[in-house]
Amino acid sequence: MARLTHKHILLGVTGGIAAYKSAELIRRLRDAGAEVQVVMTEAAQSFITPLTLQALSGNPVHVDLLDPTAEAAMGHIELARWADLFLVAPASADAIARLAQGIANDLLTTCWLAAAGKKAVAPAMNQQMWADPATQANLDTLRQRGVAVFGPGAGVQACGDVGAGRLLEAVELAGLCADQFQSGQLTGVEVVLTAGPTREALDPVRYLSNHSSGKMGFALAEACREAGARVTLIAGPVHLPTPERVQRVDITSACDLLAASETAVTQAVARVGSARTVFIATAAVADYRPARVAGQKIKKGDKDDTLELTLIRNPDIVASIAARADRPLVMGFAAETHAVEDYARDKLARKRLDLIACNDVSRSDIGFQSDDNAMVVFWPDAALPAGVGRAELAKASKTQIARQLVSLLAARLPASESAGHAPAPGDPSQTRHADEQL
Repeated sequence: MARLTHKHILLGVTGGIAAYKSAELIRRLRDAGAEVQVVMTEAAQSFITPLTLQALSGNPVHVDLLDPTAEAAMGHIELARWADLFLVAPASADAIARLAQGIANDLLTTCWLAAAGKKAVAPAMNQQMWADPATQANLDTLRQRGVAVFGPGAGVQACGDVGAGRLLEAVELAGLCADQFQSGQLTGVEVVLTAGPTREALDPVRYLSNHSSGKMGFALAEACREAGARVTLIAGPVHLPTPERVQRVDITSACDLLAASETAVTQAVARVGSARTVFIATAAVADYRPARVAGQKIKKGDKDDTLELTLIRNPDIVASIAARADRPLVMGFAAETHAVEDYARDKLARKRLDLIACNDVSRSDIGFQSDDNAMVVFWPDAALPAGVGRAELAKASKTQIARQLVSLLAARLPASESAGHAPAPGDPSQTRHADEQL
């Protein structure tokens, strides 16, 4: 199940005899490459100990809402923000009712309300409790909010009854968790994406660059691949592993980046057409480069208090791609330190982009070196009074922000192009690998 590699799964365990299955579920999730943290209710601890789940998950188990140590750093908020998927398994009838009603009277329900990622419940209860109209109404409420419901299974229950209400087996639950990270929003689409900084050489030793870590771009590459796209990631000098089943092209300078982008877009358009090709420009490209690169290391003279450099403008990569006769859908990024939205809207119109995402990199809690981000996205929309659509993405992990950006991007593609097409021949994102089989 390669789709779970490096995913953050927050497992909520509630009271019920099926809580013993959570131990096997943790093992399955970790074997599939996920990192797991566990939140337990007080009732759950009567069926299985926190120590058992801590040993299996490799992380401390969270049980108390008002833990002075954790709450000094708003621990429940950080835990909720950490999760790519919050799965409550087993989810008792009581837990389902509290989640549906938005009650936050323990750590599990508080984390649930604070979680911005994907959510799922795996019901486990007596067959009559499962069939009760109140339980079904609560589940309908959760489904309407986008919560996935895993199961339940049917069979002989611990109380001796026979019917629906059994918690699904761990192997099934792990597979359903993996399925949450394959949306199909970009099936049949090719994405060319740039990420990280560029380096503009001064001499064989020194260069001009910026603080971009590439994390946002790499998260977007993975999110696009999860959504079913074939992804080519053109990366500047960064220290990040290549997302699985993503083709990576390493570059150094802005000129390198333009050449690689033009080549990748041309190849993508040849395979699937411009209407099914997307170019996402997250790279932090140097605006200027030295007019002359010294062949030897520039030496400092005894009386040299200053050094003069002549810089020339670099090519505008995103504008160049947007100006092509066979232009793909183009999404730009604007990392600004002030007047963020004004600059972004100007860039959207001036460079004829289809979308632009902007963020304030003067903030210390998001941006270049952070694992979190917060963004505002604009796109042209003649149906709106201002002629521009706007979506605000609240602070979350870059992984979660990336998935929200993919949803916005997919909505801008023609419906017939963003789904339902056969994948391109040899598309690695459409191949079911042996390690994805349960």
